[in-house]
Amino acid sequence: MTGMKQYDAAIVGGGHNGMAAACYLAAAGRKVVVIEARDKIGGMASSGYLIPEAPRHLVHPCALDLMSLRVHPMMPCELQLERHGFRQVDMEPGYVYLHPDGNSLVFGRSAAQTAVEIRRFSERDADEFLALMKLVDAFIDMAIPMMRVDPARLNLGAKWQSLQALLKHRKLKPELMALIGSPAYTSIMERFEHPVTQSALCCLLGAAGPIAAEATGIYFALLGFIHRFGLGRAVGGMQTLLDALAARLRELGGDILLSSPVAEILAEDGRAGGVRLADGRLVEARAVIASLHPKMALEMVTPGALDRRTLTRVALAPSNAHGASPLKVDVALSGQVAYSRHEALRPDGLSLRKSVLLVGTAEAVLDNFRCAARGEVSRLPYLWMTAPSAVDPGQAPPGQDIVYLYPVAMPVEPREGWDAIRARVGQQVIDQAAAYMDGLKEYEIGRRIEAAPDLAARLNVHRGCVVHIDTSPARSALMRPAAGLGGDTLPVVGLFLGGAGVHPGGGINGLPGRIAAQRVERFLSGP
Repeated sequence: MTGMKQYDAAIVGGGHNGMAAACYLAAAGRKVVVIEARDKIGGMASSGYLIPEAPRHLVHPCALDLMSLRVHPMMPCELQLERHGFRQVDMEPGYVYLHPDGNSLVFGRSAAQTAVEIRRFSERDADEFLALMKLVDAFIDMAIPMMRVDPARLNLGAKWQSLQALLKHRKLKPELMALIGSPAYTSIMERFEHPVTQSALCCLLGAAGPIAAEATGIYFALLGFIHRFGLGRAVGGMQTLLDALAARLRELGGDILLSSPVAEILAEDGRAGGVRLADGRLVEARAVIASLHPKMALEMVTPGALDRRTLTRVALAPSNAHGASPLKVDVALSGQVAYSRHEALRPDGLSLRKSVLLVGTAEAVLDNFRCAARGEVSRLPYLWMTAPSAVDPGQAPPGQDIVYLYPVAMPVEPREGWDAIRARVGQQVIDQAAAYMDGLKEYEIGRRIEAAPDLAARLNVHRGCVVHIDTSPARSALMRPAAGLGGDTLPVVGLFLGGAGVHPGGGINGLPGRIAAQRVERFLSGP
């Protein structure tokens, strides 16, 4: 085995959290290296030209929209990413629900705007929505300060902000606790009467998980985030965010190793000492950040360094535990799509080309999750879809589109296996989307289909879970990913977790990497 230079910190995984952690540490004067198994950085925030028949159509195989980064905007500012080419553009409107009957409902930039849309279908539903949003806004006021900080610290300032919000909204506390603790589906159906309102909310919140499960009321936070912060897209594609992080890291003197899979996170006498690459090279480091799924991370640690209980606990942490995972279908087109049927029924002449369209009904959302849990594919359409090239025309040749189809709840483990059904299900999704999206089938040049096992193999993520660990109140703060593994210390001294499997969770915002960097800096500065 050949040795390499010693680093203060080695970051395993070149996704946006790993890159953010490296940049923060390098800015603090630390010698850092990012080690990425693939031939490019990015992970779930990558983009590229992935359809052979369409070499100029840019594909986002996973993340596309910037919502979480707008909720927690610190990373681009603190790391000066605009100087390195990162820009984002607003989406107006961001999300629009399409009902099978031709009606549509825009989720606006305020509760009042969304209520105006709902009022076209039901006066009562509009009033109920405004009352609901008072609870959602109260929850966000209390939650955001604590989402942005390390849960292992005292965080007196953040706790004071949350306490002030609690006192301000104290009369709402009983209703708020009931909302958070209940199934999101129950809260929707008991509050709203019109099928368009019911279906729109079910289709939106279903993106976070099975809405009929207990304590999924936290998913209503999505509504508050849309109203308060809006949506954006990275100009030039999501890869520009990673390219900016890479440029900033190199400017700060950090290193990046590509095509360098890690075989082992080295641990001796209870301390991390670096990593061993698959080709035998050693990277010595005083600290290691594993910016990947916690299960995969801890299984890389030198055998015997972690006890069986710890390994079992993280292996059984829920990752798509409900049996459902998104499917991803990208379609390159020789023309541009339209939504003539739904636009014709709108009273305002709104164009839907730049929006993310939510398709389905309340029944379809439930059926998709139920079928997925049985290893089956629902015949009822439930998907999100958009044409990224409508917002950013440079992502496809002039006059053409690249289409992003995202069926939210497909089986992780279908009974027949994905190899047997991938093509058939991909065609089903395109057929379902084509009922809303004009030109989708007629203009097709090529397609790309990726199911949960494909994502798991490509990015080494357990069960293809895009947020690593399922989102729930029981898997937050110090309990994310599991008891004893969410703080700033692990059983191996100098080893830290820094991906979506730790606080505050999934989404493109860099907070897990930022928190990991803070933990490493304290460790390196300690006695």
